[in-house]
Amino acid sequence: MKSYIINTPQLQSLQKRLGGFFAWLLCWAMWIYLLIPLVTLTSWVLGDKKMINEMRWFGGYKSLLELLQIYFISLLVMAGLWLIWIVYRALLTFSIKKIPISLVTDANLCDFYQVKNTELQACRQAKQITMFYDDQGHIVKLKNYIN
Repeated sequence: MKSYIINTPQLQSLQKRLGGFFAWLLCWAMWIYLLIPLVTLTSWVLGDKKMINEMRWFGGYKSLLELLQIYFISLLVMAGLWLIWIVYRALLTFSIKKIPISLVTDANLCDFYQVKNTELQACRQAKQITMFYDDQGHIVKLKNYIN
């Protein structure tokens, strides 16, 4: 498998790193929240004596049905919020006006990436290119393979 994604997390801003961490934390919390009732139900059905006594203490299957109702409502609320988010993002991208695309010349590419025009033309002819980056994400060296 070829990896086309440049993995340089040090180039991300602190805001993006924190946002990714909190999204990761939220997803794991939701996953655990969704699995706990299934573990409880499975151990009760399999006859775990401790779980049977706990289920009797808390009201038996009637309290389980109430908890399942709360669980189902929570799932519906999460799905509804997710659908609202999808519709909002779709409307947001629909309402953004298209900016006319300006043509990029070879000189613009060479200036932006700080490479020579001869290297750029050689890379266009190559079938495989290896790009070497420094710690700031700037191109240091281009190596092309003409096969």
